[in-house]
Amino acid sequence: MSLLRMSRRMVSRVHHTHYPGCGCEQMASAALRHGAAAVAVSATPVANHAWRRGFATDSKQPIGFIGLGHMGGHMAHNLLKAGHPLVVFDLNQQALDRVQQQAKALNLTARVAKTPQDVGLQVPTLITMLPSSPHVRQVYTGPDGVFKGLKEKDSLLIDSSTIDPQTARDVAQMAGDLGAVMVDAPVSGGVGGAEAGTLTFMVGGSEAAFKRAQPILSKMGKNIVHCGGAGTGQVAKVCNNVVLGMSMVAVAEGMSLGVKLGMDPKKLAGIFNTSSARCWSSEVYNPCPGVMENVPASRGYSGGFGTALMHKDMGLATDAAKAIGHEMALAKLTQKIYSDVMKSGNADKDFGYVYEYIKNLKTDA
Repeated sequence: MSLLRMSRRMVSRVHHTHYPGCGCEQMASAALRHGAAAVAVSATPVANHAWRRGFATDSKQPIGFIGLGHMGGHMAHNLLKAGHPLVVFDLNQQALDRVQQQAKALNLTARVAKTPQDVGLQVPTLITMLPSSPHVRQVYTGPDGVFKGLKEKDSLLIDSSTIDPQTARDVAQMAGDLGAVMVDAPVSGGVGGAEAGTLTFMVGGSEAAFKRAQPILSKMGKNIVHCGGAGTGQVAKVCNNVVLGMSMVAVAEGMSLGVKLGMDPKKLAGIFNTSSARCWSSEVYNPCPGVMENVPASRGYSGGFGTALMHKDMGLATDAAKAIGHEMALAKLTQKIYSDVMKSGNADKDFGYVYEYIKNLKTDA
């Protein structure tokens, strides 16, 4: 058998839609340059990717996604709608079932991996959307973490979790030491923005890394901003969320006062939104029940951004400020308010529940 025929046969055995960098062209070229022995060597890594057979009918490069919660689930769905098959991992079986059903409806594949390492072994691009800094460190650096199984030396890693800037820099450095490219890309826009694909991504990393990540992020968001080097995406997100947390408390307190003084809440919100009190917490995500439809306040504060997560983000800001000797008196007070909401048994409810908490506070007078 000629080397050319041998190489073509070996390539044909790799049942997937070929794309630049998939390794098949290199395998065929090796056969022609170095003979059958070289073919056997170069074929080995491609043959090891038997997972690609499951993506035979998919036209776009598969993407890994770890963390399919309120935000991540919608983000993964938008990648499917853009035509990307997925390899997914989550501890919640219902979340895994949901994304597989979504993939099936689109005639695509969403393969469930056993561990984060298993995801890394199967894809050249991977996205994580996790609750906190310890989760990010564990998923990437743990004994069965992503770094134990990177498929390609030049893998692209995108972390959209909201974590402290130093953790983002540490993990990015470890990724770089392994030859991977990593960006921190936290988001703003809430669950609604994740579902609609209109998120803002605040991206930290090199210019080259940003350019690689931008086309993927554009499938899930509308505003993709390069903030600077590694960790700066998290800096932007922490600063954004500390303002968000404080503004929600301010809107809740103002709305509660107005309602108790006899004002119709819809009219009061309308005045806020056309006056100097206008802000996202009032105009887009008003915490007072009955003011807006399709926001957590209209459904018992379920399905939004949890109070525990907002409390965590306030802590990220106050901790970062403490590390550099910067005082944040209002942020500390706001953090305590969210802590009190959690202690009242409402940690899992949307952070707009602070309206109900403030409404029921008793005066000391």
